[in-house]
Amino acid sequence: MAEGIAFLGAGLYAKETHVPALANIGSKALPLKAVYSRSETSVGELAEIASKQLGLTPDIYHDGDQSANLDALLSREDIIAVNIVLPIGQQPEYIVKAFEAGKHVFSAKPIGPTVAESVRLIKLYDAEYKPKGLVWRIAENFETEPGYLKAGELIREGRIGKVAFFNLRAVNYLDQESKWYKTPWRTIPDYQGGFLLDGGVHSTAALRVMLPSPITHLSSFASLNKDYLLPHDTIHTIAKAADGSHGIFEMTFAAPTTSLSQGNRILITGTSGWLSVENSRAVNAATGKEGPVLRVSVHARDEKGNVKEEVLNVPVWGVEAEWEGFLSAIAGLGDDGLSSPEGALEDVAFIEAALTSDGEILNLQNLISSSS
Repeated sequence: MAEGIAFLGAGLYAKETHVPALANIGSKALPLKAVYSRSETSVGELAEIASKQLGLTPDIYHDGDQSANLDALLSREDIIAVNIVLPIGQQPEYIVKAFEAGKHVFSAKPIGPTVAESVRLIKLYDAEYKPKGLVWRIAENFETEPGYLKAGELIREGRIGKVAFFNLRAVNYLDQESKWYKTPWRTIPDYQGGFLLDGGVHSTAALRVMLPSPITHLSSFASLNKDYLLPHDTIHTIAKAADGSHGIFEMTFAAPTTSLSQGNRILITGTSGWLSVENSRAVNAATGKEGPVLRVSVHARDEKGNVKEEVLNVPVWGVEAEWEGFLSAIAGLGDDGLSSPEGALEDVAFIEAALTSDGEILNLQNLISSSS
């Protein structure tokens, strides 16, 4: 019987991002054999989209049918891995349930709603499921985005000298008509930070793979500026890395207009130059079509003291890359070292500290250790 995968969750991200990603990686993907959701309507929509884009029709499972519910799906021997794309508060329960059924797990970021819950899951996985050969990866596509990885590679090569300071600006406008806001579990979040946790771990992951040294301390203030974005919508953070470099992490979902979002980028400054990464569009040399890219700009002095600029437009491929890495790992073909639970834990620790600091300097490792 041919091995395949299943989706647990049929929300927007599963429909609009994960299904197209599987289509894009083509023969590298295992067949999507089943989809599950509590709602028959939503899972039916996902199955229809998958049928059109992947050329196959997955079996439908939902809570309204006891003969075709989640337990029935997880009992199938031909499904060896699941992609869990569920609300943040529900993820841990389903992760463990999938492991108990002997499935490899690809679970949506963040790894858990809190540092304590994330640590609990990692310890459980390391003790009980990893020794059985089960693979667990966190679907954090910024971490696997080729543009951010390329930027980190250039920095580690010394293209801008030793990193001295950095700045991340992520200013977002989110109104109540946004399709992302209208997702019920986001409207009334049962987890800390609201969109700051949900979206913030993207930015921390990008910074994590770019900086040559891990962030160890931060001091931050958090606030709520739009009542419908409870419990917080804005953080301003000063962060320090182990190598002594330091910087600013600015994130909000409360911009008053979309125009304020212009200028979002990550800027890393070294002793002999600087590098920036921002979203843009450009023609893909391989396809000849215009599409989204991460624009990596390097400004550095050469041996003669002249400043030279190099611009790289790296096509966006993060979701496809994270799938390729996960599928390679479960096939025993190698581990790219990305999407690990431990890396995802660092991202949650950063956001949790930023939300709770209130100006106090917090040690991120102490936060993780105290939750063990």
